[in-house]
Amino acid sequence: MRAAAVLATGPSTTRFADAGAYLNGARVLAETGAYPRETEPHLFRPPGFPVFLVAATLGHPERIAAARLANAALGALVPGLLAALSARLFRRRGLALATGVLAALHPSFVLAASDLQSEPLFLVFLLAAAYLLLAAADRPSSNLAVLAGACLALATLTRSVGLALAPFLLAPILDRRHPRRADLHVAFSALLGFGGALLPWTLRNAAVFHEFLLVNDGAGVLFWGRNSDAALRLADAPDRAALRQAVDALERRRAEVIESLPEDVRRSPGALSRAMTRAALAERAADRAGTRRLLAWKIGDWLRPYPDPRFWPRAFVLAGGLYYAALFALAAVGLARAERRSAAAFAAAFLAWTMLVHVILETNWRYRAALWDPVLLLYAAFAAWLLIHPAADAAARAAA
Repeated sequence: MRAAAVLATGPSTTRFADAGAYLNGARVLAETGAYPRETEPHLFRPPGFPVFLVAATLGHPERIAAARLANAALGALVPGLLAALSARLFRRRGLALATGVLAALHPSFVLAASDLQSEPLFLVFLLAAAYLLLAAADRPSSNLAVLAGACLALATLTRSVGLALAPFLLAPILDRRHPRRADLHVAFSALLGFGGALLPWTLRNAAVFHEFLLVNDGAGVLFWGRNSDAALRLADAPDRAALRQAVDALERRRAEVIESLPEDVRRSPGALSRAMTRAALAERAADRAGTRRLLAWKIGDWLRPYPDPRFWPRAFVLAGGLYYAALFALAAVGLARAERRSAAAFAAAFLAWTMLVHVILETNWRYRAALWDPVLLLYAAFAAWLLIHPAADAAARAAA
């Protein structure tokens, strides 16, 4: 399905807006052996996906068709990982297979894997981390915990939001099935794996920029883009044309703000990121009503079950809305009825925390799909299984 989506949309071209930055990072890496100081003006992206593009195309990232097909193959791993995670969570073979099939057909996963987007690579590492952490807590096993932390670090080097997920590696401390000492070993082994896998890149940043940058320098620029006064026009844009004008105006204003900063600030990735954060916070402090509007917009943008009608035809908006509304409702039922209450609490906390992080920074359906959709699919499939097997539902609740 993913390969068919690539071929149907013109395999030698890419429509994804961020593809140019990833390809630029991959091209410089392939030509020089070193990652660039900037993948686009004023920031550099995490290295994971550009490194994948170089490896997948054997050093020729300009071969767009090969890169897209490789990303499709990578995305095809996601259903298998979700099936494995379902099997460990719910211990039902048929349910695990059904979850894998649902993930194979899931529109957001298919679309992300059909273009040069980093979500498939991020999902592979994130789901591997989740599976290994769960397995490490079940045994318990420090070795599996180290691997779980390392996988989360690789996810972080693909999308830096992974940094915000590091506290979840401490979840085994709350496990009461084993001696506390064993749970502590698992949790801190996971943190050790995370730090050990992330450290080489952080040291590279220190050597290149002479600054402490854990992953990349884009947080402040990103924060300004969705929390400045210029972002209000994005929230108010009624259609695609107005949205394009709002985006252009935002980019012009961002360039003006950056140019107004002292040269030593512009030359320092960390200082520039902090300056842009302070500029956005100052604008929000001066306009409380605008701040409330932005928060309402971002919360609604994250939670809406239907695709953005400014980009999609009405039929797709309606079909997508019905599909996601059903997915949300079933996932809520699955979380409420799951036998493993600690795992369900972990999943609910994960949903709440990742939403909060993105409402603070930037909301986007792509971001939600990479973080929420695996959880929604797991527990929605479980709820559907319980509804189809009511006798098993009663037995599961009695056992719980």
